[in-house]
Amino acid sequence: MRVVSMGELLIDFVALESGVTVGEASGFQKAPGGAPANVAVAIKRLGLESAFITQVGDDPFGHYLSGVLADEDIDVSGIRFSQEARTMLAFVSLAQGGERSFNFYRHPSADMLLTSDDIALDVIDSADLFHFGSITLITNPARDATLHAASYAREQGKLVSYDPNLRLALWDNDDAARKGMRLGLEYANIVKISDEEAYLVLEDGEDVKDLFDKFEQIELIMLTRGENGCTVYLRDSSEYSHKGYKVTSVDTTGAGDSFMAGIIVGVLEGLDDNRDFSTIDFESVLKLANASGALATTGRGAIPSLPTRAEVDAFIQSVS
Repeated sequence: MRVVSMGELLIDFVALESGVTVGEASGFQKAPGGAPANVAVAIKRLGLESAFITQVGDDPFGHYLSGVLADEDIDVSGIRFSQEARTMLAFVSLAQGGERSFNFYRHPSADMLLTSDDIALDVIDSADLFHFGSITLITNPARDATLHAASYAREQGKLVSYDPNLRLALWDNDDAARKGMRLGLEYANIVKISDEEAYLVLEDGEDVKDLFDKFEQIELIMLTRGENGCTVYLRDSSEYSHKGYKVTSVDTTGAGDSFMAGIIVGVLEGLDDNRDFSTIDFESVLKLANASGALATTGRGAIPSLPTRAEVDAFIQSVS
């Protein structure tokens, strides 16, 4: 089975100390990241084939990042290199417990300039599932390119997953963020929403489960609560919860992406030929996803900390 992810690929410069601002940090650890890229790597480390579509700068950081994914044995034939803009950078400061704040350098960055003509449709053709996030929905031409790719995946009969990953500082205002983030809901079969994002993804008076009525193609919604676990809602009104795993967190960057990858892998491994989500063993899927997310917080940086399937299985066995 194969998953193709699309979106931003960037360098996170993570502050060496916790509890300081970016300006106060004495130095930074360079770490490859970007939410959809984190998912792509996590998918591969959890055992499925993985491909990635994006645009980075034709600069040392862009080529470094492409090489990082290639070294993970991810198909990078969908990565384009721009001479018009540089690779996105993010400086990350960590509070005690690993919670983060971001300062982005993207005015514009190369991923923002990706066009529909740049999309490697043959890479989508080879996949069972297409995954994307909301950052490339903020401005055009990347917005149109992302929705073109998602629409094409749907037309080709692929499953589509979506993470409305909130970085409010990148949007003009709350209303723009809500409108833009909801665009992705129109294409997705699988949606992950954190409790921190729900107030912007959902309209006034709307419950997570109301999305099933408004978007007929959605089959599964995950509401995540960080270290407090998550609940999965299915279209047939089934619900499954997991309380999460307690670990000593160093940096929460990439935890939600590692969780997302665990859900995708678990669903694809458990789904039958009729795509009947009710036949999936969601207790096992949620163990995989929550363990993947928890272990990703135990090191600095996103991609460097993403666990392998063997590490996840050993962790689950140790705490069961």
